[in-house]
Amino acid sequence: MLVFFYDKTFEGLLTAVFDAYSRKTFPDRLLGEGDIPPLFMEDSYTVLTQEDKSMRVWTALEKKLSKQACNMITYAWLSEEEGCDDLLFRYMRKTIDSKVSIETNFGDKDVLELHQIARKVSHEGHYLEMFVRFQKAADDIFFAPVAPVYNALPIVINHFSDRFSDQKWVIYDTKRRYGYFYDLHTASEITLEDDNHLLSGKLDESLMAEDEKLFQELWKGYFKAMTIKERINLRLQRQHMPKRFWKYLTEKQ
Repeated sequence: MLVFFYDKTFEGLLTAVFDAYSRKTFPDRLLGEGDIPPLFMEDSYTVLTQEDKSMRVWTALEKKLSKQACNMITYAWLSEEEGCDDLLFRYMRKTIDSKVSIETNFGDKDVLELHQIARKVSHEGHYLEMFVRFQKAADDIFFAPVAPVYNALPIVINHFSDRFSDQKWVIYDTKRRYGYFYDLHTASEITLEDDNHLLSGKLDESLMAEDEKLFQELWKGYFKAMTIKERINLRLQRQHMPKRFWKYLTEKQ
Protein backbone atom coordinates (compact mmCIF):
# COMPACT_ATOMS: atom_id res chain seq x y z
CA MET A 1 0.00 0.00 0.00
CA LEU A 2 1.34 3.41 -1.03
CA VAL A 3 0.41 6.36 1.19
CA PHE A 4 0.80 10.06 0.40
CA PHE A 5 1.10 12.35 3.42
CA TYR A 6 0.08 15.98 2.88
CA ASP A 7 -0.87 19.07 4.89
CA LYS A 8 -4.66 18.59 4.60
CA THR A 9 -5.17 21.75 2.55
CA PHE A 10 -6.94 21.93 -0.80
CA GLU A 11 -3.75 23.26 -2.39
CA GLY A 12 -1.91 20.32 -0.84
CA LEU A 13 -4.40 17.90 -2.39
CA LEU A 14 -3.92 19.45 -5.83
CA THR A 15 -0.15 19.27 -5.36
CA ALA A 16 -0.50 15.57 -4.49
CA VAL A 17 -2.26 15.03 -7.82
CA PHE A 18 0.57 16.82 -9.64
CA ASP A 19 3.26 14.83 -7.83
CA ALA A 20 1.49 11.53 -8.49
CA TYR A 21 1.56 12.12 -12.24
CA SER A 22 5.16 13.35 -12.09
CA ARG A 23 6.24 10.23 -10.17
CA LYS A 24 3.91 7.95 -12.15
CA THR A 25 2.87 6.41 -8.84
CA PHE A 26 -0.61 6.86 -7.41
CA PRO A 27 -1.47 6.55 -3.72
CA ASP A 28 -3.88 4.05 -2.25
CA ARG A 29 -4.49 6.41 0.67
CA LEU A 30 -4.08 10.08 1.49
CA LEU A 31 -3.27 10.96 5.10
CA GLY A 32 -2.48 14.15 6.97
CA GLU A 33 0.99 14.90 8.19
CA GLY A 34 1.43 13.19 11.56
CA ASP A 35 -1.42 10.70 11.03
CA ILE A 36 -0.78 7.10 12.08
CA PRO A 37 0.15 5.07 8.96
CA PRO A 38 -1.91 1.95 8.17
CA LEU A 39 -0.58 -1.41 9.28
CA PHE A 40 0.04 -2.69 5.74
CA MET A 41 1.77 0.41 4.35
CA GLU A 42 4.59 -0.62 2.02
CA ASP A 43 5.79 2.80 0.91
CA SER A 44 5.06 6.47 1.56
CA TYR A 45 5.66 9.90 0.07
CA THR A 46 5.38 13.32 1.70
CA VAL A 47 3.82 16.02 -0.46
CA LEU A 48 5.24 19.54 -0.16
CA THR A 49 2.48 21.98 -1.08
CA GLN A 50 3.46 24.29 -3.92
CA GLU A 51 1.18 26.95 -5.38
CA ASP A 52 2.46 26.62 -8.95
CA LYS A 53 1.79 22.87 -8.98
CA SER A 54 -1.69 23.23 -7.47
CA MET A 55 -2.60 25.97 -9.97
CA ARG A 56 -1.50 23.82 -12.92
CA VAL A 57 -3.75 20.97 -11.76
CA TRP A 58 -6.70 23.29 -11.13
CA THR A 59 -6.29 24.91 -14.55
CA ALA A 60 -6.27 21.46 -16.16
CA LEU A 61 -9.49 20.56 -14.35
CA GLU A 62 -11.17 23.82 -15.40
CA LYS A 63 -10.44 22.98 -19.03
CA LYS A 64 -12.08 19.56 -18.76
CA LEU A 65 -15.01 20.33 -16.44
CA SER A 66 -17.87 22.80 -16.38
CA LYS A 67 -17.91 25.60 -13.82
CA GLN A 68 -20.62 23.73 -11.93
CA ALA A 69 -18.48 20.60 -11.69
CA CYS A 70 -15.49 22.64 -10.47
CA ASN A 71 -17.75 24.17 -7.81
CA MET A 72 -18.81 20.67 -6.76
CA ILE A 73 -15.16 19.74 -6.20
CA THR A 74 -14.80 22.77 -3.92
CA TYR A 75 -18.06 22.02 -2.11
CA ALA A 76 -17.08 18.38 -1.55
CA TRP A 77 -13.77 19.52 -0.05
CA LEU A 78 -15.63 21.84 2.33
CA SER A 79 -17.77 18.92 3.54
CA GLU A 80 -14.84 17.78 5.70
CA GLU A 81 -16.22 14.23 5.51
CA GLU A 82 -13.80 11.44 6.30
CA GLY A 83 -12.21 9.98 3.17
CA CYS A 84 -13.40 12.84 0.97
CA ASP A 85 -9.84 13.70 -0.05
CA ASP A 86 -9.39 10.14 -1.37
CA LEU A 87 -12.67 10.50 -3.28
CA LEU A 88 -11.60 13.84 -4.74
CA PHE A 89 -8.21 12.43 -5.77
CA ARG A 90 -9.90 9.59 -7.64
CA TYR A 91 -12.37 11.99 -9.26
CA MET A 92 -9.59 14.33 -10.41
CA ARG A 93 -7.55 11.45 -11.76
CA LYS A 94 -10.50 10.08 -13.73
CA THR A 95 -11.21 13.57 -15.08
CA ILE A 96 -7.63 14.05 -16.26
CA ASP A 97 -7.34 10.56 -17.77
CA SER A 98 -10.69 10.55 -19.56
CA LYS A 99 -11.01 11.83 -23.14
CA VAL A 100 -14.64 12.84 -22.47
CA SER A 101 -16.25 14.62 -19.52
CA ILE A 102 -17.10 12.31 -16.62
CA GLU A 103 -19.18 14.82 -14.63
CA THR A 104 -22.57 13.31 -15.62
CA ASN A 105 -21.46 9.68 -15.57
CA PHE A 106 -23.55 8.71 -12.55
CA GLY A 107 -22.88 5.05 -13.24
CA ASP A 108 -19.46 5.75 -11.75
CA LYS A 109 -19.63 5.40 -7.98
CA ASP A 110 -17.15 8.21 -7.34
CA VAL A 111 -18.99 10.67 -9.60
CA LEU A 112 -22.30 9.91 -7.90
CA GLU A 113 -20.85 10.18 -4.39
CA LEU A 114 -19.17 13.50 -5.14
CA HIS A 115 -22.48 14.91 -6.44
CA GLN A 116 -24.30 13.75 -3.31
CA ILE A 117 -21.73 15.27 -0.93
CA ALA A 118 -21.57 18.56 -2.85
CA ARG A 119 -25.36 18.80 -2.79
CA LYS A 120 -25.44 18.47 1.00
CA VAL A 121 -22.90 21.28 1.37
CA SER A 122 -24.88 23.43 -1.06
CA HIS A 123 -28.05 22.89 1.01
CA GLU A 124 -26.15 23.95 4.13
CA GLY A 125 -25.15 27.12 2.31
CA HIS A 126 -28.81 27.86 1.53
CA TYR A 127 -29.66 27.37 5.20
CA LEU A 128 -27.02 29.94 6.14
CA GLU A 129 -28.44 32.43 3.66
CA MET A 130 -31.88 31.99 5.19
CA PHE A 131 -31.14 31.73 8.91
CA VAL A 132 -28.09 33.90 9.63
CA ARG A 133 -29.28 36.67 11.98
CA PHE A 134 -27.18 39.74 12.67
CA GLN A 135 -27.03 41.44 16.06
CA LYS A 136 -25.82 45.02 16.33
CA ALA A 137 -22.83 45.39 18.64
CA ALA A 138 -21.96 48.48 20.65
CA ASP A 139 -19.30 49.46 18.08
CA ASP A 140 -21.99 49.48 15.32
CA ILE A 141 -20.67 46.29 13.71
CA PHE A 142 -23.35 43.69 12.98
CA PHE A 143 -22.40 40.26 14.30
CA ALA A 144 -23.74 36.78 13.50
CA PRO A 145 -22.44 33.55 15.08
CA VAL A 146 -23.17 30.29 13.23
CA ALA A 147 -22.19 26.61 13.53
CA PRO A 148 -22.99 24.86 10.24
CA VAL A 149 -22.72 21.09 9.89
CA TYR A 150 -20.41 21.55 6.92
CA ASN A 151 -17.81 24.25 6.35
CA ALA A 152 -20.21 26.15 4.10
CA LEU A 153 -19.38 29.70 5.20
CA PRO A 154 -16.92 30.40 2.32
CA ILE A 155 -19.57 29.67 -0.33
CA VAL A 156 -22.06 32.25 1.02
CA ILE A 157 -19.77 35.19 1.82
CA ASN A 158 -20.31 36.77 -1.61
CA HIS A 159 -24.07 36.62 -1.00
CA PHE A 160 -23.79 38.56 2.25
CA SER A 161 -21.26 41.00 0.78
CA ASP A 162 -23.80 41.87 -1.93
CA ARG A 163 -26.88 41.74 0.29
CA PHE A 164 -25.46 43.80 3.18
CA SER A 165 -22.90 45.95 1.38
CA ASP A 166 -23.83 49.13 3.28
CA GLN A 167 -22.89 47.95 6.76
CA LYS A 168 -19.91 46.44 8.53
CA TRP A 169 -20.50 42.89 9.70
CA VAL A 170 -18.88 39.75 11.02
CA ILE A 171 -20.14 36.21 10.43
CA TYR A 172 -18.30 33.79 12.71
CA ASP A 173 -18.26 29.99 12.62
CA THR A 174 -18.07 28.97 16.29
CA LYS A 175 -17.58 25.30 15.39
CA ARG A 176 -14.43 25.92 13.31
CA ARG A 177 -13.42 29.09 15.16
CA TYR A 178 -13.00 31.44 12.23
CA GLY A 179 -15.14 33.94 10.37
CA TYR A 180 -15.27 36.86 7.94
CA PHE A 181 -15.25 40.59 8.59
CA TYR A 182 -16.75 42.89 5.94
CA ASP A 183 -15.44 46.46 6.10
CA LEU A 184 -17.77 47.97 3.44
CA HIS A 185 -15.30 46.98 0.71
CA THR A 186 -14.00 43.43 1.13
CA ALA A 187 -14.63 40.40 3.34
CA SER A 188 -11.50 39.14 5.11
CA GLU A 189 -11.03 35.95 7.11
CA ILE A 190 -10.55 36.49 10.85
CA THR A 191 -10.19 34.53 14.09
CA LEU A 192 -11.09 35.60 17.61
CA GLU A 193 -8.93 34.85 20.62
CA ASP A 194 -11.89 34.43 22.97
CA ASP A 195 -15.05 33.14 21.30
CA ASN A 196 -16.51 30.91 24.04
CA HIS A 197 -19.19 33.48 24.85
CA LEU A 198 -20.60 33.05 21.32
CA LEU A 199 -21.56 29.40 21.75
CA SER A 200 -25.01 30.40 23.00
CA GLY A 201 -25.76 31.94 19.60
CA LYS A 202 -26.16 35.47 21.01
CA LEU A 203 -23.91 38.35 21.86
CA ASP A 204 -23.53 39.09 25.53
CA GLU A 205 -25.87 41.94 26.46
CA SER A 206 -22.89 44.00 27.59
CA LEU A 207 -21.62 43.95 23.99
CA MET A 208 -24.93 44.80 22.33
CA ALA A 209 -25.91 48.24 21.09
CA GLU A 210 -28.72 49.81 23.13
CA ASP A 211 -31.12 49.93 20.19
CA GLU A 212 -30.39 46.26 19.39
CA LYS A 213 -31.88 45.18 22.71
CA LEU A 214 -34.95 47.32 21.99
CA PHE A 215 -35.40 45.95 18.47
CA GLN A 216 -35.15 42.38 19.73
CA GLU A 217 -37.87 42.98 22.29
CA LEU A 218 -40.06 44.67 19.67
CA TRP A 219 -39.59 41.75 17.28
CA LYS A 220 -40.43 39.21 19.98
CA GLY A 221 -43.58 41.15 20.79
CA TYR A 222 -44.61 41.36 17.13
CA PHE A 223 -43.96 37.65 16.59
CA LYS A 224 -45.98 36.73 19.68
CA ALA A 225 -48.88 38.98 18.67
CA MET A 226 -49.03 37.51 15.14
CA THR A 227 -48.83 33.89 16.29
CA ILE A 228 -52.04 31.86 16.19
CA LYS A 229 -51.50 29.38 19.02
CA GLU A 230 -54.03 26.90 17.62
CA ARG A 231 -52.02 26.65 14.40
CA ILE A 232 -48.58 26.13 15.89
CA ASN A 233 -47.02 23.08 14.23
CA LEU A 234 -43.56 22.41 15.67
CA ARG A 235 -43.02 19.39 13.45
CA LEU A 236 -43.55 21.49 10.32
CA GLN A 237 -41.32 24.23 11.71
CA ARG A 238 -38.49 21.76 12.28
CA GLN A 239 -38.96 20.42 8.75
CA HIS A 240 -38.51 23.82 7.09
CA MET A 241 -36.26 25.38 9.72
CA PRO A 242 -33.87 22.91 11.40
CA LYS A 243 -33.91 23.24 15.17
CA ARG A 244 -30.13 23.74 15.31
CA PHE A 245 -30.69 27.23 13.89
CA TRP A 246 -33.35 28.24 16.42
CA LYS A 247 -30.87 29.59 18.95
CA TYR A 248 -29.87 32.27 16.43
CA LEU A 249 -33.46 33.44 15.85
CA THR A 250 -34.72 36.17 18.15
CA GLU A 251 -38.32 35.01 17.83
CA LYS A 252 -37.34 31.57 19.16
CA GLN A 253 -35.69 32.84 22.34
